[in-house]
Amino acid sequence: MDKLSTRILLTGSNGFLGQKLTDHLTERKDVELCCTSQSANRNPNTSGYTFVELDLRDGKQLEKLIHYFKPTHIIHTAALTSVEICEQDPEGCKALNVDVVAHLANICQEDDIHLTFLSTDFVFDGQNGPYDELAATNPRNAYGQSKLDAERILLASGCRAAILRTILVYGIIADRRRSNLVLWAKGKLEEGEPIKVVSDQWRMPTFVDDLANACILAVERNAEGVFHISSDQMLTIQEAVEQVADYWQLDKTLISSITAKEIGQDKNRPQKTGFILDKAKQELGYQPTPFQASLSAIDQQLKLFRK
Repeated sequence: MDKLSTRILLTGSNGFLGQKLTDHLTERKDVELCCTSQSANRNPNTSGYTFVELDLRDGKQLEKLIHYFKPTHIIHTAALTSVEICEQDPEGCKALNVDVVAHLANICQEDDIHLTFLSTDFVFDGQNGPYDELAATNPRNAYGQSKLDAERILLASGCRAAILRTILVYGIIADRRRSNLVLWAKGKLEEGEPIKVVSDQWRMPTFVDDLANACILAVERNAEGVFHISSDQMLTIQEAVEQVADYWQLDKTLISSITAKEIGQDKNRPQKTGFILDKAKQELGYQPTPFQASLSAIDQQLKLFRK
């Protein structure tokens, strides 16, 4: 990135990845950052960037912000990500996950703005994981379908876009209202509470710091096309939780197995995803953090946030 020539508009900045990206980008002197989210700023870090409260579905206001800020790059993390809510509210899912992306694609194509878009492993059906970027897609739920629809719109739009698919993001940010698998398991086990964890879904969980770094790499390289971003370790959800228990020396006898079918996830979620990362490693310079090393990093970040 060139000094002060990189102007990044970050959507969904109140989200888990959005807050982590804000923290990473405000550490850089070569970026001017504007963050936007639908509600008031929730990030305890409020310096080094501009924040604008905005509903992205308001097309005129979105255009107004883009034309005012004049970004060189947009990182679009805002989305409706709940599988259940997307099924219950297909119109709302389409409005945010597809229609907003189509609008952004048009603006970016017209104004020559580079767009980084976040997608998901749920574009796959889970029958043949791990997947490379050319593998056949077949979503099993409305959320995955909405992300695939948005991907296709972007690829057909002619705008310069990097599509980063990712898997089961975890980690820690200063805003402790944002939870995830690792923090949930750690918190419950520390309280001595028994937990049931799915034993027959396989994933390559993604450390949020790695995903934020991948977004920045995509910006730096003005990358185009689809990239798979995750860890390179295949784990069941239960195995991941057991490693959390081991790292913090918590009682693993509190962990019991449950199947995806028992919690109604056998039909609407892929059984085994996982990614082949060769393209991201070669073209972006992406390197995933091993799961155990990421737990150590989370432990250190927890100590910093407590100060």
